[in-house]
Amino acid sequence: MILHDTMILMTWILQRHKHIYQRRWHVIFALIVIALPLIFFAFFAHLAHIETAVIYADIGSSLLRLFIAYIIATILGWTLAVMFYRGRGSNIALPAFDVLQSVPTFAALPIAVLTFGKSNGLIIFFLVLAIIWPVFFSVLSSLKMIKGEYHEAVQIYGLRGWKKLKLFVIPASIPGLITGSIVGLGDAWEALVTTEIIVGIGTGFGAFFQQFSNDSKMTIIGIIGLLMIIFTINKMIWLPLLEKSHSLAE
Repeated sequence: MILHDTMILMTWILQRHKHIYQRRWHVIFALIVIALPLIFFAFFAHLAHIETAVIYADIGSSLLRLFIAYIIATILGWTLAVMFYRGRGSNIALPAFDVLQSVPTFAALPIAVLTFGKSNGLIIFFLVLAIIWPVFFSVLSSLKMIKGEYHEAVQIYGLRGWKKLKLFVIPASIPGLITGSIVGLGDAWEALVTTEIIVGIGTGFGAFFQQFSNDSKMTIIGIIGLLMIIFTINKMIWLPLLEKSHSLAE
């Protein structure tokens, strides 16, 4: 369900960009935004006397972990929000979830190490914890803001099951889903680097920063490169999705 609507949003982005890119300078700007981080890290590899492929492999490893964690956290967070935004169960579940999201993420580190070991699974687990609560509470807020007359209209038209999800719940929850994703991923970037350093898995941004931990200049350059990647992702993906998500909820 979520993946289906995400594909709809991504299709809209491509259509919208196709219209925008009728002007040549828009195409040039988009290509620069996408290529700039890659060029930057290629230059950094030359400066640090390491292979460019190694840096690209670290970037790819971290992005893959982040992507997997995001999918898991989004599905869980959205599902829980839809299940508990109304009804008697919400009176018990919501305070419990509020307590859980207040617990420091790394308090679960000893149990997680025993469960997953020092592996990719451990990193993904902590990324899920970083992303799921912003997604959950943001979607929950969107659903709770639905006006009462809309619920009455759903009952009048007899919408149930898949039709109710498709025509009512999903459009209403998408703005919260996108907003929560942006906030959750903001937290996840920090958790990603920190967890990779703690785990010492050998690949990813954590390994990259750990390698140059004694060189402040290289560390600063690496941080700039990471910020460029985050900016590119937000500019090319999340901002257009955020704009479209609000129109879907109207």
